[in-house]
Amino acid sequence: MPEKPIPYGRQHITDDDIEAVNAVLRGPFLTQGPTIGQFEAAFAQYVDAPYAVAVANGTAALHLCCMALGVGPGTRVITTPITFSASANCVRYCGGEVYFADIDPATALLSIDSVRALIEQHPAGYFSGIIPVDFAGYPVPMDQFRQLADEHGLWLIEDSCHAPGGFFTDAAGQTHRCGDGSLADLAIFSFHPVKHIAAGEGGMVTTASKTLYDHLMRLRTHGITNKPGDFTEPYPGEPERGGWYMEMQELGYNYRLTDFQAALGLSQLGRADAMFAERTAIARRYDDAFANTPGLDLIVPPANVGHAYHLYVIQTDNRKELYDFLRSRNIMVQVHYIPVHLMPYYRQFGWKPGDFPHAERYYARCLSLPMFPTLTPDEQAHVIESVKLGLRLEV
Repeated sequence: MPEKPIPYGRQHITDDDIEAVNAVLRGPFLTQGPTIGQFEAAFAQYVDAPYAVAVANGTAALHLCCMALGVGPGTRVITTPITFSASANCVRYCGGEVYFADIDPATALLSIDSVRALIEQHPAGYFSGIIPVDFAGYPVPMDQFRQLADEHGLWLIEDSCHAPGGFFTDAAGQTHRCGDGSLADLAIFSFHPVKHIAAGEGGMVTTASKTLYDHLMRLRTHGITNKPGDFTEPYPGEPERGGWYMEMQELGYNYRLTDFQAALGLSQLGRADAMFAERTAIARRYDDAFANTPGLDLIVPPANVGHAYHLYVIQTDNRKELYDFLRSRNIMVQVHYIPVHLMPYYRQFGWKPGDFPHAERYYARCLSLPMFPTLTPDEQAHVIESVKLGLRLEV
């Protein structure tokens, strides 16, 4: 048994990362400096998106997306119950209403058939948008959601917090990177320590829309602009405008990222492909070890899907027993996630057990195993051996 616990996720900080942060700390800008723009440009290139806006965290990214798309009282938005609560909370922050649809049990992703059925149960124009989630790193088939959204005049926010570097192939054979802006109106990412790119905290919004990009740039900084071309007409009695002049044009937030966080993210981005490859290799070893294991179900994507493997999820009918057993062996497995519609806050709106059978069955059986690029072969072998032992003990 390992002396130290094996977490389900762990950041990997190198000497290069530390030096990148130190260089900013020794420089003139801790925030609102040039490193943020460099990180934005590099990340946009990484996911093949025209524009990227760095923000304080993934939740801030979701909130600003909803603001930029005009979510407010009377706005109804559909998302998945199997996600972190921020995917739904962002709508509530703006006063909108959250509707859930069930998942596809084969992928644990938001089911397009369930979403279509929900939309068709209501009058035209009832819903405004959909927030699909690239859950665990498995890319959503965004071409199908784009077609559905266009049929009903809806916008799309792709929650790609789990999937930087992930990709899928559409029905026409074209490959799309998660968050590339070709299908969703906006996409968001997180740089929390257990994610692919760790910046301590941090988030990113990507888009192909210059209009949305400009709006997000204002919203992340109190709704303020200092660009002369964006200024309104002078107000009566206004003194001559100088280089100091700026305007608050709408109510925004202080959702900025710092330069030293951007430096850490930029350094980590430089080895993102290598870390993606290592996650994939770890997943393949799990797949091979658990293939045809009695009492265990896996989600294995087809070859044309680039699963980003933020999480490696197994499913078993004896989840609680296996969870306790693995933790007794210093394997800090976790459950992702309790269905959002069953959280006390959302149950006050009438959501209840039984509303989404596939999501609730998934939750009752899911367990996330350790998945991070520095997981050693010995650590993974201990995890695999322990899972198999735990399953035998439960029989």
